[in-house]
Amino acid sequence: MADLVGELKRRRVLRRRRPPELKVGSGATKPTIYYLCPNNPEPAGGIRAIYRHVDLLNAAGRPAAVLHHTDGFRCDWFVNATRVLGAPSVELGPADTLVVPEIYGPFLDRLPRGPRRIAFNQGGYLTFQHVPAGTTPAYGDFEAAMTVSEDSAELLRFAFPGLAVEVVPNSIYPDVFHPAAEPPARRLALMPRKRPGDVEMILRLLGGRLAGWEVTPIEGMSETDTAATLRAAPVFLALGYREGFGLPAAEAMASGCFVVGFTGFGGRELFDPSFSVEVEDGDVLGAAKAVAAACARYEADPTAVREDGARAAAMVGERFSRANQAARLLGFFDRLG
Repeated sequence: MADLVGELKRRRVLRRRRPPELKVGSGATKPTIYYLCPNNPEPAGGIRAIYRHVDLLNAAGRPAAVLHHTDGFRCDWFVNATRVLGAPSVELGPADTLVVPEIYGPFLDRLPRGPRRIAFNQGGYLTFQHVPAGTTPAYGDFEAAMTVSEDSAELLRFAFPGLAVEVVPNSIYPDVFHPAAEPPARRLALMPRKRPGDVEMILRLLGGRLAGWEVTPIEGMSETDTAATLRAAPVFLALGYREGFGLPAAEAMASGCFVVGFTGFGGRELFDPSFSVEVEDGDVLGAAKAVAAACARYEADPTAVREDGARAAAMVGERFSRANQAARLLGFFDRLG
């Protein structure tokens, strides 16, 4: 029975990852960069990154659009006025560019020939997910790849030696994610989706040490609500698992949280011992001890913890700004010609 349930789940996942039928012809009047994107209504940082790429390209005068599977679909869990089109209404031409996320890995060979192809691999550790054993994703016809961290870039260069890979960093918008003006109450924020078992174990280990603290899970929230929840928590437990970048930790740091926990590898470039605590991957006891120490420190000296959070926010604001992302993105496409 368990095998049947697992197989049904796998088939549902694959259906969501199968690209829509894409038409090829003469294309639009102006060469356009189309970012293929699933119709996922749930909050997902990778989809928001696609929308932001499209916004930045259009702002720079380079025609671009998010290409959803169906007409009329748009993500509404974050504020956007991004140019969005549906695959049934678009005809791709040889001068157009099709940007393809890593989630379509099992079906790359089904993409039409004609437009140039670029990979946007935001999660290197997902590259081989659901790809049949003994085969590799069909990146042979791709001109280049973008990714979002040096960790994922290293993975992709090792896996595909002939593929040109560049890092286009994410951006964290300070008008959304920023520290609170006043010291927040005793709250521990976390995003449990990727490590629910580890979360339960860590909280059980902490036991009464969290007396007087509110544990605040962030699940299915809009971008605005997520930012407000992070601002209201002085400590954030990072639960990264094989991350392309570690967006939850970055958003928590931008919100002034003192971040402790797992980097998920892709988030290692975020953690600095001067304002955060990195825990060895999967070490639930280490994570519990780090949380206990952070909470006790906040109780004893909230100002010092907030100062650490402010330094983390400054780092994120400098390294993951909109301007930096735009420069790297436009540079990538300029080098493609």
